[in-house]
Amino acid sequence: MLVDSHCHLDFPDFALDLEAVVARAQAAGVGTLLSINTNPQRFGRVAAVAERFPQVWCTVGLHPHEAGHEPMPTAEHLLELARHPKVAGFGETGLDYFYDKSPRDRQRVSFRHHIEAARRADLPVVIHSRDADADMITILRDEMGKGAFRGVIHCFTSGPQLSEIAVEFGLFLSVSGVVTFKKSDLLRATLAAVPLENLLVETDCPYLAPMPHRGKRNEPAFVAHTAGVLAEVKGVAADELARITTDNFHRLFRSVPRCG
Repeated sequence: MLVDSHCHLDFPDFALDLEAVVARAQAAGVGTLLSINTNPQRFGRVAAVAERFPQVWCTVGLHPHEAGHEPMPTAEHLLELARHPKVAGFGETGLDYFYDKSPRDRQRVSFRHHIEAARRADLPVVIHSRDADADMITILRDEMGKGAFRGVIHCFTSGPQLSEIAVEFGLFLSVSGVVTFKKSDLLRATLAAVPLENLLVETDCPYLAPMPHRGKRNEPAFVAHTAGVLAEVKGVAADELARITTDNFHRLFRSVPRCG
């Protein structure tokens, strides 16, 4: 079965039909869903979804878009929230210099706090990186020098330099529906060179619906389309890609039990 390693099931987009959304995921062969927190002040909302469904797990973290206008979470605060039994990691956190919705210095500080929490708890960190490769590489190098930590760069859309550094550090790259878009040739070429053992798949729903659903609300069941295209890119059968990416997910998110 597949895993949707990054979705936002607590978002209002799913308020009216969440039961059906989760059921469709199960029917499509998506056995585990990781619902990602974007603001610790709304952690109760994402935790409630995880408590409601046995196959849903969650994270705790502050999205870089919100780092400028929300209280800065300390590692201690993140660790306290992570005591919830269904928390599997920290994030999403990281750097977004495309939209620049938060001051870059606050994004960097918040990112480091999440890494510290991840290192101390031995849980992975879910990393957002957009148009910030140079600073991302600098922080990853610096923080790895302080002590190893596990993590995944979600919705990976960068080029070979960041992918190679991530693999060197033992990080994972998660592939979203962007890989199915017609204009994503460079991304597909980059992913072709990434070892299979470093890849995950995700939806980032309700955003970034893959072809043939582009333009519609995304949902976890659609990760099967992303996995199908990634299997073609990697030259493996779809069921093999599903097995490998699911194994990878559980190597990274060790506290999440296998479904079935």
